[in-house]
Amino acid sequence: MSQRNSHASKSAARERLREERERQAKRDKVKRQIVVAGAVVAVLAIAGGIGYAVVQGNKPSHWAAAKDEKVVAPANTTGTNGTTVVLGKSTAKKTLKLYEDPRCPICAQFEATVGPTLKQDFDAGKFKIQYIGGTFIDGDTDNNGKIEVGSRGEGSKNAMSAMGAALNVSPEAFLEYKTALYSPKFHPEETEDKFKSDDYLIKVANTVAALKNNATFQTAVKNGTYDAWALAMSETFNTNKDGVNGTPSLVMDGKKLTGPDGKAAPMTAADFTTAITAALKA
Repeated sequence: MSQRNSHASKSAARERLREERERQAKRDKVKRQIVVAGAVVAVLAIAGGIGYAVVQGNKPSHWAAAKDEKVVAPANTTGTNGTTVVLGKSTAKKTLKLYEDPRCPICAQFEATVGPTLKQDFDAGKFKIQYIGGTFIDGDTDNNGKIEVGSRGEGSKNAMSAMGAALNVSPEAFLEYKTALYSPKFHPEETEDKFKSDDYLIKVANTVAALKNNATFQTAVKNGTYDAWALAMSETFNTNKDGVNGTPSLVMDGKKLTGPDGKAAPMTAADFTTAITAALKA
């Protein structure tokens, strides 16, 4: 091979090597740009996710927002925001105040043991019933809608709203629905917040003739028509003048009806009969 050809070959080889290095450098640059872009996207995604989480965390809960909604009072109510619920025959001279929380397990026991006797006396016109519903088992939210330590759900409020929808149908539907909610078949353990489910509340309602497949009732439950009313009712419970701070509690003429211990509500039919007989005579 001549020197000239050898020199030319070497020059061509060096040129090919230079071109290959340039192409590799370009490929490396593209890779770096892709990596950097990916990292930026990841950071933005994380930041966006954190931002969304912060916004959602600071966003008032549904029930906190419901406090500011206009109260829609069910039919068959009176008083401010429809929170006075008095049921019974107009000829009954006295009124028995019944304080209950939908999720209260002791209320469920009371309804099972005393409920039939109470209902029999009520139907006989011995007294009217004024229902005052509490939701303290759910716990509370602060003014920003954040759930406070110790809170346990939203089933009491949601069930109260559904009871408002039942009351809007009729007093009888309300009482039958309340009994069904407290029944052993449907009443959950206190730690199990089943009543937060609209579908579950409608399932229970379908065991009540007046509410079965009742489109108006079901729409009110699903739309939360009486959510603000439920909160207003709960506030009535919280600010009661009878000194009641637990459920179930029974009050007539400003005095609590109690069992043999003189403190808790009567939990047997016999004890209730003793207490209500004395209260009606007083």
